[in-house]
Order: sequence, then structure tokens, then C-alpha cells
Amino acid sequence: MTQQLAFDALWSAIPYPALLLGAENAILAANPAAEGFADTSSRQLIDKPLERFVGSDSTLVDLIAQSRRSGVPVAQYNVMVGWGDQAPQLYNVHVAPLQETGEGYLMLLHPQGMADRMDRSLGHRSAARSVTGMAAMLAHEIRNPLAGISGAAQLLEMGLGDSDRELTGLIRAEAARIGQLVDRVEQFGDLRPAQRRPVNIHDVLDRARRAAKAGFAAHVRFVEDYDPSLPPTAGDPDQLLQVFQNLMKNAAEAAPRVGGAISIASAYRPGVKMQRPGGRSESLPLVVTVSDNGPGIPESLIRDIFDPFVSSKVNGTGLGLSLVSKLISDHGGVVECDSRPGRTRFRVRLPVWRGKFEETEA
Repeated sequence: MTQQLAFDALWSAIPYPALLLGAENAILAANPAAEGFADTSSRQLIDKPLERFVGSDSTLVDLIAQSRRSGVPVAQYNVMVGWGDQAPQLYNVHVAPLQETGEGYLMLLHPQGMADRMDRSLGHRSAARSVTGMAAMLAHEIRNPLAGISGAAQLLEMGLGDSDRELTGLIRAEAARIGQLVDRVEQFGDLRPAQRRPVNIHDVLDRARRAAKAGFAAHVRFVEDYDPSLPPTAGDPDQLLQVFQNLMKNAAEAAPRVGGAISIASAYRPGVKMQRPGGRSESLPLVVTVSDNGPGIPESLIRDIFDPFVSSKVNGTGLGLSLVSKLISDHGGVVECDSRPGRTRFRVRLPVWRGKFEETEA
């Protein structure tokens, strides 16, 4: 292997965002993990000053200046780093001068929050699955008397005047509303494993977008930014459709009635792996993001937003996002959320189809 090939292989293998910076902090190179961190391709980063993305008052800029003055590597821990319009995240930052080039610096960003987000994702999965044990029983026990209440109200209407019919109509309407809630809870009782097969994620996203645009998202503008070269993921297309319909519905409800927008993007971002039971790890390089320009999720709720019955909406049931977490976990993936006023983004990470059926551990 030549020296250049060895460097390229090493550069791509670094699991954390890494940037090579030149004169005036111009970005000379960005590894794949840095592309994922910046949520864009290296072509959009190269030759642009770091300040364009982090601001001139960023700690990252200060650390480069310190290394430039001292001529030695510098590091700072627990740094809040915001990139572009992304919500700030916690990183350990290392900056080292490249002695042989004279004017160049290597910057490594070690994400402090990734392990925590993975742990929380597994916690959300457990919380969602805790609902499954009672979901089928509750659905059965509630649905039968509910049908009796609705039927009795319908019979009562036959001998009542208009004013009294209004009350029986209210009974039937509330019974129907509870029935819809039971339907949603019952979805957690479906313990069938995901039928893993190769799925073109863009076909799923297109179906979800068209259904959303024809219904609950008619008032918003959709912006799509897909990587057409993505390999297929391993999953159940109907369950994945349910995931992205739920995410788009959530985004549509958050987006303003005037000027509302939902952005859907896909990308290949290597570097993130999930440890599976038995010690096996699985790479999750396929990333789909669904973002809206709504008011954002309250900070007090963001850590628990995937837990059952947690919702920032006045009439929300808190089941839609919990179901998303459950289904994505069933597919061997993870779902994350970051939010600030004016933008909320859900990021789904999925495995690549490997050419054979592998049932995810329940």
C-alpha cells in the first residue's frame, strides 16, 4: 500500500470528526465523520473558512489561535460546539499543528454526547416495549365495553329530541376518540419481528411525502435533499413507511400554518456503530433527517420525547414518537432528536442490507 493510500484509509477510518485547516483557517480536508457532523459533503466545506460555520467567536477558533501562538497541541474538554444552524453539542476538542507543513492544523472533535444519546435510545426502546406487554390486553378489555357504550348511545338517539341528541352525539364522539387512542396503543402490542429485506429508503420517503402532502401536510412546503447513491437498507417497507409518516406528521403539526417547511434529507455517514446483544456491533451509515421550522421542543421534554405518553402538544397522546423509536429499534437502528427555536430535526440511522436475513434481537 502506498503512503497516500495508507493516509486515505487512516483518514476515512477516524471515527470522530476530523478537519485539516490551512492558512486563515481554511478547511483543506474533512473526513467522512466530519461530513456527518456538518451534515453536508466535503465539497461544501473545502476552501471555506472555519468561521463561516462556527462563528468568529467560537472556542474552536480560539484553540487554533492558541496552537498557532504556542506551536504545540492544545485541547479543551466539554466544549459546546454549534455548526451552522445545528443545535450545539458537547465535544472534547483537540488541535495540533502539522509540523512538516509549517501552516496547517489538525482538529479532532470527540463527541461527548454520542454515547449518552445511544444509551437514551436503548432506554426509549425499553420504555416503548414496556407498553407492549399490556397493550393487547388493554385494547381488548377497552374495545368491547366501548362498542357497547357507542351502540347504547345510538339506540337512545332514536327516542330523543334534538337537544338530547346533542348529548348522545357527544357520547358517541368521545367513544370514537377513545377508540382511536386504543387503536394507537394496540400498535405497541404487535410483537411481530420486522421482516428484513432490501428496501430503497427513497421509495419509502417518497410514499410518505406524497401521502402527507395529500393530507395533514397540505399547508407546508417540502424540501428534499437526497443522496441518490445510497445502498438499500434492511427493513420492512410498511413499518418504515409508518415511521416516516409519523415523523412528517409531527413536523407538519409543528410547522407554522404560513411559511411552514419540512426538510427531508438522506446521506451516507459511516462511523457510528451500535453494540448488539452477544457482542456483535452493527454499522449504521444510512442517515435520514426530517426537520421542520416550528417553534421547537421545550428543553424540559427533549430528553424524554421518545418515551410513551410524553408530548409537547396540548392534545397529544405521546405515542407517535414512541412508536417511531420502537420500530427503528426493531430495525437495528437509532433515532435522535435535537431542537432549538425555529428548527427541530429528527435523525434516523439505519443499517445497510447485507444480502442475508438477520432478525434483530427483540
